[in-house]
Amino acid sequence: MTLPRQRGLTEQAANTAIDTACRLLRLPSIRNEFSDIADRAMKDQLTYRGFLAELLMAECDDRARRRSERRIKAAGFPRDKSLRAFDFDANPNIDAATIHTLASCEWIKKSQPLCLIGDSGTGKSHMLIALGTEAAMAGYRVKYVLATKLVNELVEAADEKQLSKTIARYGRVDLLCIDELGYMELDRRGAELLFQVLTEREEKNSVAIASNESFGKAHMFRRTRARRCRNSTGSASLPPRFQMSPGRPPRAVVSSA
Repeated sequence: MTLPRQRGLTEQAANTAIDTACRLLRLPSIRNEFSDIADRAMKDQLTYRGFLAELLMAECDDRARRRSERRIKAAGFPRDKSLRAFDFDANPNIDAATIHTLASCEWIKKSQPLCLIGDSGTGKSHMLIALGTEAAMAGYRVKYVLATKLVNELVEAADEKQLSKTIARYGRVDLLCIDELGYMELDRRGAELLFQVLTEREEKNSVAIASNESFGKAHMFRRTRARRCRNSTGSASLPPRFQMSPGRPPRAVVSSA
């Protein structure tokens, strides 16, 4: 389709032409905002280049926002949680400065792991979702899943001979958030399958885990990890921890093991 081009378009004809062109070029933000931006440009006496820059930046900003929304939706968070809404006063053992350092996502860029450990009600899930949301907004692919749901999916995949494909799918995201590890006991098979997911991601992509138990106690991970260490030439390492238990000072270590 070729749009008619002529000089001296009326205001209404110009608006119609802009609307049609934006639809063809798939520029919804410019189509929705060009009139307001044009009015502001005239008021501020912008040059043609300045006006064009305002239009293009509006489109770029809106596309970035929509991409963030898609990544957050794809992550599968059960509810909206943000760092801004977290009550640091309710748990003074959590260092706000450390949390905001984690929100910079530098540890995800370096493919490092994070474990949030604390009792019920200390805000582990809130923090996990909030940090995952920050990562999605920063451009990372994120996936949130409950530990029991992940294990059940892995068991079904193993029974259907689809385990490798399932593990690979969880291995592709930049950040895998595993919540509520420790609230329900895993049998040996479930622990082994979950450990395969962690092994697949080790030193490749980040994993963030929220647990009410230390990894030394969490559902056979001690024995599973010990067996893997004996069968490998290298030494496996547990994720760095952020301690969220009341009465203890917080710890946040995101350096390579």
